[in-house]
Amino acid sequence: MPRPCSPHAVSLCFQTKPLAAVVKEVCDVWNLGNAEHYALQYVDGQQTYITESNRAEIKNGSILRLTTSPDQEAERLLSGIQSHNLDVKADSLKKLANLSRDITFAQEFINRNGLKQMPLQYALCMHCIIGEILAHTLKAFMELMEHDFVSWETLSPAFIKKIVRYALTFSVHPCLALSERNIRQFIHKVRMQRPMGDEMAHYLYVLQSITLNLLERRMRTPMDPYSQEQRELLQFLRHSAFELESEPSAGTVSAERRRSVCVTEFRKLGFQNYSNPAQDLHRTPPGLLALDNMVYFSRHCPSAYSRFVLENSSRDDKHECPFARSSIQLTLALCEILHVGEPCSETAQAFYLMFFGQDHFFQELFCICIQLQNKTWKEMRATQEDFDKVLQVVREQITRTLSLKPTSLELFKTRVNALNYSEILRLRQTERMHQEETLAAPVLELRERLKPELLQLIRQQRLLRLCEGTLFRKISSRRRQDKLWYCRLSPNHKVLHYGDVEQGVQSPPIESLPEKIPVADIKELLVGRECPHMKEKGSGKHNKDVLDLAFSISYDVEEYYLNFIAPTRYEFCLWMDGLNVLLGREMTSERTQSELDILLSMELKLRLLDLENISIPDAPPPVPNPPSNLNFCYDFSPHEQ
Repeated sequence: MPRPCSPHAVSLCFQTKPLAAVVKEVCDVWNLGNAEHYALQYVDGQQTYITESNRAEIKNGSILRLTTSPDQEAERLLSGIQSHNLDVKADSLKKLANLSRDITFAQEFINRNGLKQMPLQYALCMHCIIGEILAHTLKAFMELMEHDFVSWETLSPAFIKKIVRYALTFSVHPCLALSERNIRQFIHKVRMQRPMGDEMAHYLYVLQSITLNLLERRMRTPMDPYSQEQRELLQFLRHSAFELESEPSAGTVSAERRRSVCVTEFRKLGFQNYSNPAQDLHRTPPGLLALDNMVYFSRHCPSAYSRFVLENSSRDDKHECPFARSSIQLTLALCEILHVGEPCSETAQAFYLMFFGQDHFFQELFCICIQLQNKTWKEMRATQEDFDKVLQVVREQITRTLSLKPTSLELFKTRVNALNYSEILRLRQTERMHQEETLAAPVLELRERLKPELLQLIRQQRLLRLCEGTLFRKISSRRRQDKLWYCRLSPNHKVLHYGDVEQGVQSPPIESLPEKIPVADIKELLVGRECPHMKEKGSGKHNKDVLDLAFSISYDVEEYYLNFIAPTRYEFCLWMDGLNVLLGREMTSERTQSELDILLSMELKLRLLDLENISIPDAPPPVPNPPSNLNFCYDFSPHEQ
């Protein structure tokens, strides 16, 4: 039985005596033997045990009590949770769930192999556990695991499978088992660390589907314009956006004036029926679910909500992104993407791991996506006429990102924001080109036949560019770039001419460049850190931009070097390709592949123009059999009249 302890007496004892001596003195006051079986514990808060390591944290006025020591309590609860009496088992598990937050008790319990003796796995397997015991057991298990005395790697996939199967099989609602603290995070954490079989994936898909389908009732319920609660939520949105503390009093502003202000503000919020915004929420789906999302966003992301509304209300009417209309349509899109309200498939395995890492997954996903809608709207420079087009792009951004299976909402947010409008256009173009070019084997064959001709065209362009030459800067040991020099290839492609030039000279004649290197004497082409001028003293100071632009050529038998730092990445690619061509090597720069793809695409389209809307067979048509005779030549001899 816990005994109270005088705060003043404990404070004085703690200043001079070891903790064990203090406990013994308190036990002596209450005539209790075996003082080593007792300990001090906070009465308030998490009721932490007092140890030598945390005794200094006791504050004046703290109330402590004398209670059973952690080791004795662990022994007692171990016995209780293995009892055949369900009442004793439930009481023991309830206390275990509370005490497991204390690290001292948790260590004692785990040291006694307590995790393996917990009834969870056995009870789930035998299908004989009641909801209360399951809740306490899962909570205790999570608290014990949070101390990191035992690795999550020790858990088997079958363990999670049994929890999910229980939630889906029993009359207890599946979300009841998941409503306990950190149970979803527990599934999320284990699934991130272990491979998953098809059966497990299906179980988690079903659990996700059933949980999301809890939103169906709100999704299919239209707003009631006579509901006081729902009207108050609309007013809350208006007040939150424009930071109104109270309505203007009737004595200062007329009823007509107040109504006019409300209409104006609901219009700025983006309602289409701003004189009666409830009409916008009458359509189902998404019904009241859209209102729930808007209210959640305004309460949990107030700064982002106010910024969205105020930023768009200050724009021209044609260019503002309507918050309410966007929210309603986005909610509908998310319901369709996540299949809210649809029956579960018997074979599907598509679930999102990030679903199990959030308490309010759908609402948090909406908060990310509504801000994405505003971002995409600005990137597209959209007007009201472009609303459906923007929504289509946002939907594509969401589905493409979900297909990557992000493991958390933070990762989803990062990836979906990186997938901007320009990137969507690029992906669409790439996919369209890919589709057009891979329709039939003959097109692929034609593409391969065109490659040599187009690569030769690129080689010629590179050599012409080297003949025009480039202005380079010299970088001294002090990193000064005040000297200029020019390098160009001779028209016959046999000699490199170079030399210093004055500031302002753009294209000096080849005769003014005194230095020469015969192409035949070039031995090697070096790039980046391999270059001598990148290895010299102080080269560690060269940043990555300079390294990416540096190249050198070694020449002559004594291995002299001519060192370059290209003015741009484009010039670097041109010179690298041109020098490789002179050395009889393949062109390897990224510009070569990019330009080859463009030329191939253009050439294929030009050659296939006459075949537009004509299906190209996968195989060539069969060659007909030769004729029975060849007596069909035209006789050009003169005929008699």
